[in-house]
Amino acid sequence: MQPAEHALIAIDIQNDFCPGGALAVDEGDAVVPQVNALMDDFAVRVLTQDWHPEDHLSFAANHAGAAPFSMTEMPYGPQVLWPRHCVQGTEGAAFHRALRTNPADLILRKGFRPEIDSYSAFFENDRTTATGLEGYLRTRGVTHLTLVGLATDFCVAYSALDAARLGFTVVVRLDACRAIDLNGSLDEALRQMRAAGVTLANG
Repeated sequence: MQPAEHALIAIDIQNDFCPGGALAVDEGDAVVPQVNALMDDFAVRVLTQDWHPEDHLSFAANHAGAAPFSMTEMPYGPQVLWPRHCVQGTEGAAFHRALRTNPADLILRKGFRPEIDSYSAFFENDRTTATGLEGYLRTRGVTHLTLVGLATDFCVAYSALDAARLGFTVVVRLDACRAIDLNGSLDEALRQMRAAGVTLANG
């Protein structure tokens, strides 16, 4: 059992990010047994959930002529245009049916503002609009985080980098994550996490 100040953050283990989903991560469902097993090792457990409205501006379908995985410029910087995914209330936005959700102390929904995407569990993509997770963890006395889930090179990495920037001690369990790896994004994410002092572990 981990100390009380060590939290497990399970990122976006949702149907649309698993095989057969709208934005499937290769072997995304393979993390579920490992994450389920980890739940009992932590006193504080948080699940995040991508939760987009239909008109979300990160969807390629909401930009005339734009192809999925192309880039656009948002007021906050470059933005990947994704296939429509994790739309509020849909089956795709639901957690993977085998994921243990009952142990979660908090389910944090992100990406619900139509005009801004949200990879990180801590901040929207403008890097200033907070989700409230930091305050929740501070009031629970949490200082250390273990991150697992989907996808390594986007939502997990962004969350890990923000957590390190906020002063948390961060471990990413790579064996309980899977990546999209879009144009070398995995190697770049791993490089940035190492540079920020994030511990990359396998078991």
